[in-house]
Amino acid sequence: MDSEQPAKPAGEPSEGLLSGRFSGRSDFEQLVRDALARAAREGWREIILCDATFEDWPLREREVVASLQAWSSSGRRLTMLATRYDEVMRHQPRFVAWRKTWGHILDCRVCRTASALDFPSVILSPAWFMHRLDPSQSRGICGDGREYWVKLREMLDEHIRNSSPGFPASTLGL
Repeated sequence: MDSEQPAKPAGEPSEGLLSGRFSGRSDFEQLVRDALARAAREGWREIILCDATFEDWPLREREVVASLQAWSSSGRRLTMLATRYDEVMRHQPRFVAWRKTWGHILDCRVCRTASALDFPSVILSPAWFMHRLDPSQSRGICGDGREYWVKLREMLDEHIRNSSPGFPASTLGL
């Protein structure tokens, strides 16, 4: 698409996204919506979504799936990390349908040995991060600070190394 905005260079702030602390489920859900909408507008090349189960993420919403659809294009990569995906499959049908179509750009990983209570809840892109420090109360921090971003990236890379493929796009039977 000729009118597509180029991706922000790593380290350049993503305008319009909250930077600082957030608290509460509605703030968290709005951050997810805003981040994915911004990813589509700015053409973020890579996104990592991490949560123990994604059960309280707004992935079932039409607006969120529309943002993911708008974001989907050649050269993009979405990595999801979870301890299990049963809540996603049960309660996020729009996302599951989108995942089936776009499985070639989506890498779903499962960390079976990780504790769900200690598992991070994060959105990470080259331009911005959101980290729920207390998932039960949906409290956390977000922004574009490079030092914090690097720590999150290292933590997520470690989880990726200790994960295996999970949540297949389709189940083929013989």
